Amino acid sequence: MKIVFILSLSFLSLFTSAQEKEIYSTRSGAIRGYDPIAYFTKGEPTEGNRSISLKWKEATWYFVSEANKEDFKKTPTKYAPQFGGYCSYAVSRGYTASIDPEAWKIVDGKLYLNYSQKIRTKWEANQTEYIRKAETNWPKLIEK
Repeated sequence: MKIVFILSLSFLSLFTSAQEKEIYSTRSGAIRGYDPIAYFTKGEPTEGNRSISLKWKEATWYFVSEANKEDFKKTPTKYAPQFGGYCSYAVSRGYTASIDPEAWKIVDGKLYLNYSQKIRTKWEANQTEYIRKAETNWPKLIEK
């Protein structure tokens, strides 16, 4: 007899009661090492250069050029992903989740990331409502 366990994102939320750091970051950096400016200027996710980086909000951000780094340095909140770079759908549901830098969308000049392409598609189906809910939930989820 085979027993199969299926964990949904909502079930996993039961285990994320601790507050998160303000910026989602891995060993690869914020946005898993992707350049936040490139989403806006190139219209696609682009890995940053490891030799062009800066620290902001306790995370390391990588860029494809010094110009991108300087633009980010001047106005980081203009380019940083919403909800600290955590999955926008998860935040709308009241918890945090990692992201896939390829699962992204710019809405009203703001960058949103999601856990996967499948979750991004679900998020896009009702993005206005999910953004509204995430904006309400976000302050309760981050570390103070």
